[in-house]
Amino acid sequence: MWTPPERIRHPLLETTWPSSDEARGAALFSSIRIGPVELRHRTWVPAMVPWRATDEGFVTREVLDWYERFARGQPGAIVVEATGIRDIPSGPLLRVGHDRFVPGLRELVETVRVASDGQTRLFIQIIDFLSVKRRPPADKFFRRFLDIRPEHREKLSEVLEDPIWKDASESDLRDRLLRCTDNELDKTLSPRELDDLRYGARERVNDMHLEHIRELPRVLPGIFAEAAARAREAGFDGVELHYAHAYTMASFLSKQNHREDGYGGSREHRIRLPVEVYEAVRQRVGDEYVVGCRILGDEVIEGGSELDDASYFALELGRAGMDYISVSKGGKFEDAKQPAVGWAVYPYTGRSGYECMPTVYSDADGPFGRNVSLAATIKNSLTQAGLSVPVVTSGGIGTFELAERILKNKEADIVAAARQSLADPDWYRKMLMGRGDAVRRCEFTNYCEALDQKHKRVTCKLWDREARGKRRLIAPEWRP
Repeated sequence: MWTPPERIRHPLLETTWPSSDEARGAALFSSIRIGPVELRHRTWVPAMVPWRATDEGFVTREVLDWYERFARGQPGAIVVEATGIRDIPSGPLLRVGHDRFVPGLRELVETVRVASDGQTRLFIQIIDFLSVKRRPPADKFFRRFLDIRPEHREKLSEVLEDPIWKDASESDLRDRLLRCTDNELDKTLSPRELDDLRYGARERVNDMHLEHIRELPRVLPGIFAEAAARAREAGFDGVELHYAHAYTMASFLSKQNHREDGYGGSREHRIRLPVEVYEAVRQRVGDEYVVGCRILGDEVIEGGSELDDASYFALELGRAGMDYISVSKGGKFEDAKQPAVGWAVYPYTGRSGYECMPTVYSDADGPFGRNVSLAATIKNSLTQAGLSVPVVTSGGIGTFELAERILKNKEADIVAAARQSLADPDWYRKMLMGRGDAVRRCEFTNYCEALDQKHKRVTCKLWDREARGKRRLIAPEWRP
């Protein structure tokens, strides 16, 4: 992952844990209403992909164990990992694109209910994503994937200063391209072809030459709505529409969305599909069901959307009736590092990915609460407009003082902690019991993120090891 060039090693924040009485009187452990439901506390475990589903997208015993462990810590809410809404192969990610997935998801809901003694609300994040291919070997790209056009012949002849390539056989032309230097390829191939060669082919919402991309605004509202209906049938308290990071809906919101069909270009057009998806979902699940979303406060890429755009989007989503807005940052394909041959590009390896999950190796600002200002600005915009939509913030939050300060300063309404909750799923419960001294503190080195990048089962380096040196798949038990 990219790190700031200063690479300052920040120590963990000094902290004094609250007594049980102090915790029970704190804003962090006060209740809050989200649409039709009430959260017992403002503690939130956001969506994390643990890579424990089957390749077909079904719930496994490992998935149940994973969420059961978080539930025993009794946070106010847990958001289940990004779950695919289409009935298409997508690797070991949960899916909700067909009725056959409902029984497993229903078991997941019941598992969390029992483990949390009914104290934790359970939402599920539903996501759409476009095709991303692995980076191909150069010989495969030039011999099989590249569509040879007259422009290639003209440009190669010009670059090599040899007109023979204008009339060479296609086979000879492909062989010559394979032997070209990077500089020669830069001058011969289009930017998109260079991306396909060096990063792997990836669909964009701007690919209007592809019929299924043109049709996205027509088909996605219905697909999201049906997925939300299945989530309701499975017993979830609500759905979180994934409008963030590198995926389809965030790409529609991006300033890099230049579609000319009324769904790209201006802010008014870029927010159109996200609102239409929300409206279709709301119509399908009704008013007595939570529908929230996650958006980016800043894309952190050249030519991308920024905080001013995010504030506008949040206002439009709030006016439409969204029950909550969770604010994240970055995590884009556009600045991701080049993958090795045979691997797919990963959208959390560039600067935008770092800003999504900042580490203790940082610039002078440090990683702790680094992204809270985004949520604070968005919350202020909503408040000024007379909207009381709860705002969730996250990013490098691992102490009681920091979480409490955010809430008391009205920078957000709910505090989400992914990595700290991964390190110690019981940390909320420990604080309530006055046992903060027992909290296993996240070191924010992103050991977990490195596993995610390789699509390996996510764990924490702080968990003790099982026999034979194997990494634990579940956090150690805590018995007060």
